[in-house]
Amino acid sequence: MAHLATLQASNLAADLVKGQVLAPAFSALLEEQQRARRYAAAVARLAVRSLYHELCLYPKPGLVSLVDNGSHDDMDAQTFVRSLFSLRHYFRNICLAGWEDAPFARLRQLGIEAEAVMLRATRGINTHRGAIFSLGLLCASAGRARAQHMATTPASLRAVLLIRWGAELAMHAAVKPLEQPASNGLQVAARYAVSGAREEGALGLPSVFEIGVPALLAASARGASPRCARIDTLYALMAQVSDSNVYHRAGTEGAQYVRQHARHFIALGGTAHPRWHALALAGHASFVGLRLSPGGAADLLAASCLVQALAELPAATPRPQKLLAYE
Repeated sequence: MAHLATLQASNLAADLVKGQVLAPAFSALLEEQQRARRYAAAVARLAVRSLYHELCLYPKPGLVSLVDNGSHDDMDAQTFVRSLFSLRHYFRNICLAGWEDAPFARLRQLGIEAEAVMLRATRGINTHRGAIFSLGLLCASAGRARAQHMATTPASLRAVLLIRWGAELAMHAAVKPLEQPASNGLQVAARYAVSGAREEGALGLPSVFEIGVPALLAASARGASPRCARIDTLYALMAQVSDSNVYHRAGTEGAQYVRQHARHFIALGGTAHPRWHALALAGHASFVGLRLSPGGAADLLAASCLVQALAELPAATPRPQKLLAYE
């Protein structure tokens, strides 16, 4: 009997020690999960806000805004609001997937599901397919960076994107898609031999990090308002990006017209020109008349705004010390 009592006491002591050891570790795990969820929610809000900033921008050539429908008969501002609101959970979930170091296959599946949700919200209208890809990758990169206690600077985000998913994105870009019918972007890439979203992703979103973000920063540095900085950035992207939306609507001639128009606006000084608003309004009218809509550049503008917003988030807390030597 004495032996049994001793054994029970020993087991109880072991359980107490185990509880003392595991409780802090379990508490730390819960705290980490809560921190991930809070951060992902904040990133999702920034992604939705970036899309909303793009929608509100005016005048912008041929694009839907709160003022008018631009060159579109099938969508308006309400369509875009329904779309971007439907994507809020996607941006949170893909940020969490990045935090958890998910493979690209998981990110891609989340994107496919998000596109289906978007199409239900817009009754079949493609409003944000490009944004689902580019902003989704940025949200995932932000999650991975924060999980590793890295700053979410533009350089860090791009490095994380390329280091963690670059090889998988390159394979994705090289594989011939099985989707039937092919998307407009894939049809344009095949017909006009221009790069599309897949190649953009494999290269680490160069249009965002090498054109859009520098244009935003340069405009802000000279004292431009957020609105003017975004207008100038949109035109910078239009001047250099091969926009599949434009190619799909108007072919090579339309794409050349968009680039020439944007370069002319930039050469005049952009929004630093005293009559920039009138010039932009005239450009908008000409694009509407020609049914041109640089939607790809608009998505990249939203992505650039998101990168800028992520860089302004509070810095990550230092990596916590391990509670136990064997953790």
